[in-house]
Amino acid sequence: MLNLQSNAEVAQLVERRLPKPKVAGSKPVFRSTGGRTTVAFLIVCRMDPQKRLKSLDTLRGFDMMFIMGVATLIITICEQFPGGADCWLAQQMDHVEWNGWHHHDTIFPLFLFISGISFPFSYAAMQEKGMARRSIYWKIFRRAALLVLFGLICNGLFKLEWSTIRIPSVLARIGLAWMFAALMFINFKPGTRAVISAVILLGYWFLLMIPAPDAPGMDPLSHDGNLVGYIDRMVMPNHLYRWDGGNFDPEGILSTLPAIVTAMLGMFTGEYVRSTRHDGNRKTLYMFAAAAVMLILGYIWNIWFPINKKLWTSSFVLVLGAFSLASFALFYWIIDVRGRDGWTFPFRVIGMNSITIFMAPRVIDFHHATDFFMGGIVGLMPEGIGSIVSRVAYLVICWLFLYFLYRKKIFLKL
Repeated sequence: MLNLQSNAEVAQLVERRLPKPKVAGSKPVFRSTGGRTTVAFLIVCRMDPQKRLKSLDTLRGFDMMFIMGVATLIITICEQFPGGADCWLAQQMDHVEWNGWHHHDTIFPLFLFISGISFPFSYAAMQEKGMARRSIYWKIFRRAALLVLFGLICNGLFKLEWSTIRIPSVLARIGLAWMFAALMFINFKPGTRAVISAVILLGYWFLLMIPAPDAPGMDPLSHDGNLVGYIDRMVMPNHLYRWDGGNFDPEGILSTLPAIVTAMLGMFTGEYVRSTRHDGNRKTLYMFAAAAVMLILGYIWNIWFPINKKLWTSSFVLVLGAFSLASFALFYWIIDVRGRDGWTFPFRVIGMNSITIFMAPRVIDFHHATDFFMGGIVGLMPEGIGSIVSRVAYLVICWLFLYFLYRKKIFLKL
């Protein structure tokens, strides 16, 4: 509390003593006593937009760890016990065949959600640097184009099989969905973006009630009867996911629409976390509450529009959005709010080079390296134990590769 004679003195004090870059605003409360004005200032400090959330890198690393080999390791461990690969835990490490979801179906939407969280921070940093709007647009388009290109590389671009190469990809969907969400983030206010997101989810639902014209009489939400597959077959024949019969692609054109909302949900989250409206504990509570609401709405919608990753249905967006938001809220509270981050380093090494570890196994034979270093020892072990040790060694070699890049400060940034 400060006793000052006039509001002008207050202004001078604020101008002189408050560090401008760190202060988002101040709210004065005036009290008059005996001809003097007592002023209480509530100083509102904003987050540094350049500050990297440890929870974000940790969660991204935790997510990618399952693709890196943890899912296979868990299945291998389950195979040593009664029930084997058919047990509940092992089943969670694989995708569902059509409707519903397992843990393995959360990896992709969670990664896209995390990409969305990052954007409000990076956009604020670009603004503070005085970057022109067209330069920001260029960075957004460039990132999306590179992800599409990297997706094609993962699909075998350098094999030069132009007539059959798969065009859609996981990376292309991330790039395109994130790009459209980022453009909306820049050009529309939160309320408008929320309306657009709702329109996309509802509109997609109505579109998918239309059966594929080349599959008359079939369920419009079935594998062969849906409009998503029909559009891809018309636009990209012979360039779809081969292991699903070549007639349907889980990362096709039309199903990218609701994926934009997944990225947008992440951007809403990043925008809220970056704001100064509440402290970390209150933010965590509200994020859990929002996740609960989305989960309930998603399961209600599931009655008419089933949760389906391959179609990226609107109910899937809400349910997996709830999972992603709750996961981030938990990591954010433990790491960034409570400051318990001593355990995060192994995950951050993965999370800070997530695209690298997604693409690297297609170029580097980590299995050969595992066999080179561990093949002799594994050969002396019982088959089951040897399989587990081999899986663990594979994970360690992948992580050491990323750690080498981390130490050399080599990061694949798009």
